[in-house]
Amino acid sequence: MFGILNINKPEGWTSRDVVNRVHRLVKPAKAGHAGTLDPLATGVLVLCIGPATRLISYIQEMPKQYQATFQLGVSSPSDDTETETNPLPSPSVPIMAEIEAQLPNFLGKIQQIPPAYSAVKIGGKRAYKLVRKGQQVEISPRTVEIYDLQITAYEYPRLEMTIRCGSGTYVRSLGRDLAESLGTAAVMSGLVRTSIGRFNIKDGLTLDQLSQEELTTKLQPAKCAVEHLPTMTLSAEQIEEIRNGRTITTSSLATKDDSPSEIAALDVDGNLVALLKEKQPGIFGPIRNFSSPSRPA
Repeated sequence: MFGILNINKPEGWTSRDVVNRVHRLVKPAKAGHAGTLDPLATGVLVLCIGPATRLISYIQEMPKQYQATFQLGVSSPSDDTETETNPLPSPSVPIMAEIEAQLPNFLGKIQQIPPAYSAVKIGGKRAYKLVRKGQQVEISPRTVEIYDLQITAYEYPRLEMTIRCGSGTYVRSLGRDLAESLGTAAVMSGLVRTSIGRFNIKDGLTLDQLSQEELTTKLQPAKCAVEHLPTMTLSAEQIEEIRNGRTITTSSLATKDDSPSEIAALDVDGNLVALLKEKQPGIFGPIRNFSSPSRPA
């Protein structure tokens, strides 16, 4: 099996739980997920099957959209309701206009400190594992990008927002920092990932729908993971050269970009067979090869 699977993850399941469930249906093929969802969160979890696991990083780079719910006036060690929440003694109650006035400060490239209860590695160990052992952790801020923030509902203490952001963004941290800018605190009480790039929640398979038959019909082509790249269609002879790690010479690029960093190579049926890089003008070599003699291109 070779392709992409869009799963609508339910609450209470870890991303690893979902991968394990799918792997039982596709083994001996590999399965891996692109972009972790915490057990509290639901929605789009993209799985890569078979050789497509080598495309996970490309999906992780796609823009993501969330519908998030925050509870103002309380805090927690994990910045969500997964750990004990602590009400502030006399929290301020911001009005809608005050919240809206702060949103521009959180747009574009911003510095963000991930939650202590996160999968960020510190000294080679996950931060949340250190915290659960009672250790103090210090996580450095990192640059993330927020494309759009919209308030969809507000009735204190409940704040609902639609968030469109780039890779590595912690929505919990965003809610926490927004609340701090308003002189209060907040925890995330709900999160739905509604899309990753082209993968939308309305098209996601539920766990109840998972079966070998459904997987076969719902598996999307691997090229969906790299549809942002320029493409090149290869002949059978060129595919054989690439399959064996050799370069090919061609000027047939389906793009106006003079120097693309990577190119998606397709066979005549539109299937992804390799990712190429231009070694010299007009000479291309493989950087990821998905074609092998045992599996027709």
